[in-house]
Amino acid sequence: MKFILFIGLVLFNYSCNTPQVKEEVSRPNILLIVADDLGWTDLGCYGSEISTPNIDKFAENGIKFSEFHVSVSCSPTRSMLLSGTDNHIAGVGNMSEAITPEQKGQPGYEGYLNDRVVSLAEVMKDGGYHTYMAGKWHLGEEPEHYPYARGFEKSFSMLYGGASYWSDKFGLLAETQETAKYVLNDKEVQELPKDFYATRNYTDYLMNAVRENRGDGKPFLAYLAFTAVHDPIHVPEPWLSQYKGKYDDGYKVLKEKRAESSRKLGLIPSDAPAHSLNHLAKSWESLSEEEKLVESKGMEVYAGMVSNMDYHVGRVIDFLKDIGEYDNTVIIFLSDNGSNPWYSNDYLDNEGSEFFTQFDNSVDNIGNPMSHYAYGIGWGSACAGPLDLFKLVVGEGGIRSPLIISHPDIKGGRQTNAFSYVTDIMPTILEIANLQHPNEYNDRKVAPIQGKSISKILSGEVESVYSKDDIIAGEMADSKWARQGAYKITFVKKPYGDENWKLYNIKKDPGETKDLSKEQPELLNKLIEAWKRYAKEVGVIAYEN
Repeated sequence: MKFILFIGLVLFNYSCNTPQVKEEVSRPNILLIVADDLGWTDLGCYGSEISTPNIDKFAENGIKFSEFHVSVSCSPTRSMLLSGTDNHIAGVGNMSEAITPEQKGQPGYEGYLNDRVVSLAEVMKDGGYHTYMAGKWHLGEEPEHYPYARGFEKSFSMLYGGASYWSDKFGLLAETQETAKYVLNDKEVQELPKDFYATRNYTDYLMNAVRENRGDGKPFLAYLAFTAVHDPIHVPEPWLSQYKGKYDDGYKVLKEKRAESSRKLGLIPSDAPAHSLNHLAKSWESLSEEEKLVESKGMEVYAGMVSNMDYHVGRVIDFLKDIGEYDNTVIIFLSDNGSNPWYSNDYLDNEGSEFFTQFDNSVDNIGNPMSHYAYGIGWGSACAGPLDLFKLVVGEGGIRSPLIISHPDIKGGRQTNAFSYVTDIMPTILEIANLQHPNEYNDRKVAPIQGKSISKILSGEVESVYSKDDIIAGEMADSKWARQGAYKITFVKKPYGDENWKLYNIKKDPGETKDLSKEQPELLNKLIEAWKRYAKEVGVIAYEN
């Protein structure tokens, strides 16, 4: 691959943070696309019935990962993505909206991307790259924490975890986030265009940013951080009506279809058991006809949002081809976590609030302006396909994400079953860009990268960058996991789990259907001790509701 040849041409000066280029070389652009709350089987190339032709084509031209992992929710994953370190080191040991009194003010629980880390954009910008961002930030709400202050030379961002997709700027949460906050570079945006639709406008902004600096010889890092498909679920026509009647058979039928599709695609072993619909989801047969209409409409709109996002991904790819940059651009696509199990009224303070009661969530209005709807636990479980659980929980349905990486020099149409983690993305990009991570940045020491570059998986030189002895662990809100080779332990709090450690063979049983803790107690205890060491090393503070 071309980008493998770049290694050694650029050296990083740790004292002045300025790259030293031995000779001029055309380094590749990086397009980093992050979806929000996308279920593991929501893309056609991962077994979905939802139409995603642009992403599917992109997967055909690149390499698809079946065992890529992230955190259980938005901001912890994003902090690891942009720092290459654990979220507790990067400042998001818990989401800022959920920090407890015990955690408040403690290192690693600042609620924003802290100064213990250097961001991907900072390293890339100082290394000679243009750095652009459009979309969801969720890594700090004060000017000193804006994307512009963390290395993005041009940015248009929504700072919160979720918001209306329309120009009305309605936020996600009563009391604390009734109005969403947008920033353009270092200035807050007071009013959005009347025809604003988030997915389209973020895409437009990013393309315009790339276009403005064309021809100056510098490569770019373009970070397209969709809020799609996070609730509230909103989408314009024709996508609003595209899936009408498609989900009238209910959650269980969809989950089973997705599981079978993932087997046929080789994403899980052909004989692997799939997990059943989550026990907290109501049976479809128990719902009234009106309830079925509302539930079906929610999934229809959600599916339309996935297809709409795919459409805009296609626009960006076509744009790169039009301006002659496609052949020199590495494209990376992932989600920040699994599908969302909540309804909108499950969010903090929403139920019964004056803020929430102003919305019209009738079946005819879901997806339109002045609706505020999330599709709930039935569809959240179904969108995980064969996997168990969803966002907020460390089951595979919560922390296993699509990952697709494409470049004209990557042999296309391949799938890898190698384990990989979100902290691997930054070192991979830096290796591709021929930059090194600094020990110091702006006269302060910064935490080292914990992830591993997966560039040799992309080139086909190795099958995996993790050995059978490597142990990876994670935590958020006292939902815990650790992984070594084929084996994984989990600790899931109520109501989604029983608050006991479980042990699974993820290679044979990705659906986590058979707990092996009684059969292999020594391995269980070994991994529990490994998790405790991890928690001490990164500074986990016990979560209290």
